[in-house]
Amino acid sequence: MNLFEFVADRWDRISLEAWLHVSAVVQCTIIAAVLGVLIGVAVYRSPVGSAVATALASAILTIPSFALLGLLIPVVGLGTEPTVIALVLYALLPIVRNTIVGLAGVDPAIADAAKGIGMSRVGVLTRVELRLAWPAILAGMRVATQMLMGIAVIAAYAKGPGLGDEVFSGLVRAGSANAVNEALVGTIGVVILALLLEGVYFLISRFTISRGVRG
Repeated sequence: MNLFEFVADRWDRISLEAWLHVSAVVQCTIIAAVLGVLIGVAVYRSPVGSAVATALASAILTIPSFALLGLLIPVVGLGTEPTVIALVLYALLPIVRNTIVGLAGVDPAIADAAKGIGMSRVGVLTRVELRLAWPAILAGMRVATQMLMGIAVIAAYAKGPGLGDEVFSGLVRAGSANAVNEALVGTIGVVILALLLEGVYFLISRFTISRGVRG
């Protein structure tokens, strides 16, 4: 059975796994974005706080995904829970770092001018600083998403959702019929989904970042 016949024969299962894969990545990126922006807002005015937050987020990336999932499984069990926790933790670094860089890069004169027309500190943050930092934050989310697309494959080790099931099944059954097809479907599927999400980010950028800011 060639690859195209394999996909056609198992389309329902493969399409469901693809949907679960991209859904897990998108949802975990959104959760990480909320946490990362909150952390960035809390520390960007403090050089020490910024350094500590970035260092802690960086330290998480030094933990191999297999090891992190192995540590989480005895605590939260198999399935969605360890997958979500691991993906969110891995997504934090680019978002935290870019939030700090984006907020720190806002011209103080702009913030002072906003205060001068009567804006509160919260108003300056939400209506001026975060808006100006948005391109950097979006870039961090973009990097995090592409990174999670690959890491989510490893989540199959913890019985997580997604195309990792195809890849692992192909590797476990190496040498048997359709083993290569399974591995190829999982791998190519992840690449296609990553490209589609890249297109989504391009559209988000076009519609949420002004032409002057994009340069």
